[in-house]
Order: sequence, then C-alpha cells, then structure tokens
Amino acid sequence: MPKPSVLVAEELSPAGLALLEGDFDVRHTTGADRSQLLPALADVDALIVRSATQVDAEALAAAPKLKVVARAGVGLDNVDVDAATKAGVLVVNAPTSNIVSAAEQAVNLLLASARNTAPAHNALVNGEWKRSKYTGVEVYDKTVGVVGLGRIGALVAQRLSAFGTKLIAYDPFVQPARAAQMGVEMVSLDELLRRSDFITIHLPKNKDTLGLIGDEALHKVKPEVRVINAARGGILDEDALYRAIKEGRVAGAGIDVWASEPCTDSPLFEFENVVVAPHLGASTHEAQEKAGTQVVRSVKLALAGEFVPDAVNVQGGSVAEEVKPGLPLAEKLGRIFTSLAGGLPDRIDVEVRGEIAAHDVKVVELAALKGVFGPVVEEAVTFVNAPLLAKERGVEVTLSTGDGDSDWRNLITVRGVLADGRRVSVSGTLTGPRHTEKLVEVNGYSMEIALSDHMAFLSYDDRPGIVGTVGALLGESSVNIAGMQVSRDEQGGKALIILTVDTAIPGATLEAISTEIRAETTRQVDLED
Repeated sequence: MPKPSVLVAEELSPAGLALLEGDFDVRHTTGADRSQLLPALADVDALIVRSATQVDAEALAAAPKLKVVARAGVGLDNVDVDAATKAGVLVVNAPTSNIVSAAEQAVNLLLASARNTAPAHNALVNGEWKRSKYTGVEVYDKTVGVVGLGRIGALVAQRLSAFGTKLIAYDPFVQPARAAQMGVEMVSLDELLRRSDFITIHLPKNKDTLGLIGDEALHKVKPEVRVINAARGGILDEDALYRAIKEGRVAGAGIDVWASEPCTDSPLFEFENVVVAPHLGASTHEAQEKAGTQVVRSVKLALAGEFVPDAVNVQGGSVAEEVKPGLPLAEKLGRIFTSLAGGLPDRIDVEVRGEIAAHDVKVVELAALKGVFGPVVEEAVTFVNAPLLAKERGVEVTLSTGDGDSDWRNLITVRGVLADGRRVSVSGTLTGPRHTEKLVEVNGYSMEIALSDHMAFLSYDDRPGIVGTVGALLGESSVNIAGMQVSRDEQGGKALIILTVDTAIPGATLEAISTEIRAETTRQVDLED
C-alpha cells in the first residue's frame, strides 16, 4: 500500500517534520503561490499550513483526496471551514500551542508599559540618560482587569497574581465560582473599565467582540490606565485608543496585534507611552515546535480514521478518555446495521447506556453514522461530513443516553426504521481491560460474540441439523469458523446464526448455505479496515 501523502505548504518545526518521516510521503510547496499550490494538491491526503496559505473553496476543489487540513497555529482566518466541512475535510489547529507564549507576551507588554522600557531603551542607545523622564509605576497592589478569562487570560491572571495585584475579570462564559478558585473577581465590563489600573484583553475576535474596547469604553476608564492587547487586532479600536491617549484619558498601551496586518505605520507610533510589537505572541521557539508537533499528531489520527480532539469542524468537541474506546465499536455497529438493513433507514437512533453515558457522547453518534454511511456512499465518510450525508438523504438522527440498567456496564445500540416499516437494531459492548468489542444483540436476539473482520448473519426457521450443514459447507470451501452463536426467540421459532470466520466467505458458498438451510436473510459483513 502506498504511504498517505502529506503536503507541507509552509515552514514546519523540525520536530513536526520528524514525526512525519517514515510513515508518510512528505511533499513541500510554497503555499502562498497559487500556481504551485493548486497542482500540488491534486493527490494529497493531508495539507499542513500556517497563515500565508489560503485554503478556500478553489483549493479544496483541487484536492479530491484531501482528508484533513492542519493549521500549525491557533487562528483559522485563512481556512474556509464551511467549505471544508461540505467537502468532508477535517480542519484541525493547535489551540494550546501558543497559550503560554501569548500569556507571557501580554505580561511582557504590561511590564514594559508600566516601566517605559521601550522609550528608555531608545533614549539610552541614542546617548541620552533620562532617568527622571521615564519614571514608571509599580504593578504591585494595582487592579488588573482581564477581559476574557479563557485559557490565555487565566494564565495571565495566574502570573500577575504573583506580583501582588488585585485581579478582576469580565467574561460572560465563566462562572464566578471558577474565577474565585483562581483568585479573580468577576465583574461587569463597565465595572472593570472603571476600576482597572491595567486592562489586558484576551478574547477571540468575532462579531460580538470587534471594537468592544472602543470610544465609549475608553471614556469610562481611569486616566492612569494602561491597555494591553495581545489577543486579536480589532477588539481594541486603535483610532479610539489614539484619541484617548492624545486627550490624556489613557496613560499608555502595549499593542502586539493590529486590525490590519502587517502594520508598519500607525498614529499610535508617535507616542512614547505606547509599546508596540509585530504580532509576536506566538513567536517563540517553544510555541512553534508545539504547533508543529500538535498538528502532526492530529494529522496522524485523521489519516488513521480516528477521532481528532483538536478538530474545529466536528460536532462533539473534546472526547473523554472513557468514551474513546467506544468509537471504533460504534462505527462497526453502524456498518453491521447497514448490512442487515440492506439500505438506509428513514430514521437512526443511537443509544448509549451505562457509565460512559455520564460524559458527552455526541461523538459516538458521529462514529455510528460514519459506519452506517460508509458502505453506501461513494465519497469518503468522515466525522465531519457524516451528519451532512444524513441530512442530504433525509435520514433523521437522534442520540439518547441512559443509566446502565442492562447486563452490561456500557452498551451502544444503533437502531432504525426502514421505509417498509422494518426495524433493525444492533447492540455492542466492550469487555475486559483490553476493551474487547462484542456484539450482544441483533434485532432482539441476545448473544455474546466478539467482533471480527469477517462476519456472517443467517436467519432461518429453527430446526435440527442447521449448524452441521453450515459447518460442512464452509469446510468444503476451506473457510475456518472462529466463532459461532445461535440465538432463537423460542424452540421451533425463528433463529439467528452469527459466524465469525478467518476469511471472507465466497459468494457461491454463501448462496449455497442460504439455499440449503432455507434462510430468510443472509448477510456477510466485512469489518476489516
């Protein structure tokens, strides 16, 4: 089998490249040059970019085999996530790669602003000794307002607490109890503006946060306040900040990010009390290395068909460790369901019961859908496009959870109703420390049989001699039986044989078995990856 191909369109850390070596066909191109990028995408399985490569609908259309786009960094402004989702392409980034570096840069700008480090440096190297002119302020005992108490904001708060500051924060999505554990008081934005000696911004950029700290906000602050923005350009209105500093309503600022980048000319540059940087928040060796290694690990998971925790366009979010072993089982149950149903149902119900139901199990539904649609659609089915495939085909999907009121600690069931009214259901569980995958119910028949790559399902009228007949016909075809389960609703009623075999059963042999035992239905399922 040829190795999966990975196109690296921009610089990637040596550690990231090292993780790709050996397992993948690694190719390189200049992503910012469309004339090089588009032809290079023709037969690749994965694309790794940073910020200069535009991954838009045109690029995605040029990559029919593409399974994953990986952004070695946090922002995704250069990736059309909606277009990728429609194409079934996973989009991943490295959301935690730069959080320490970004937090340290915010603290760096705050301290530099407080002590006038930049203008004092410039004066000294120009031969001027101006100690009195550049007298600063202490951070100790000052009130720091953190706008956005997410991962980076929390790290900033943690570091500034060591300076003996009073920490307040505004974030409508953080509970006061969680903030209190960090020693932070949650307040309204207006109160934060009014009380803070320093304001540091750590929000994502979206329609709700664009221009949040603007002219109106900057009329509510203390004149001695210093404003730090190392998050995203545009959250802090640069024109409003200029006016506030010019009019003496703000004492200073530290700016790392800009509304339009690259920014090499700004009215703010005229102020000595504004320290500026060219978006250096993630520019550390450590952050770049973490970004490279994180996205490569995500690419490996994606190309192996596994769930990727850092995927941004997959419903379900992060996956609890207790849930992860159930994902391959759910996918296999989906494949068995489709084989037994002989087509797609009008409705699919995925049910998760037991201990894992205490976690977010949305991803179990996605895994089941991936299995359901895999055998019946031409395009590759992924965690990304499985819900879209269901919607496009008019298949209603529901997910339910419940306590473990069965014989199993955990139970996953895929059931559905077909257009002709037939109902199909399959249930499975994981047993033992190795998480052995077992089928425990099919269409109401109880059993316990380990899943294998090759399985067959035979339904018939219960009567003597059937097992022997099946075994003899398989033996004549040199098909070895690994396991067999017989289940029936009552003696002399309806029965079901489930077989696991070492190799696929030839079609002629399966047809002969069906004829000989007068089977109502005969299905063979290939679960081999």
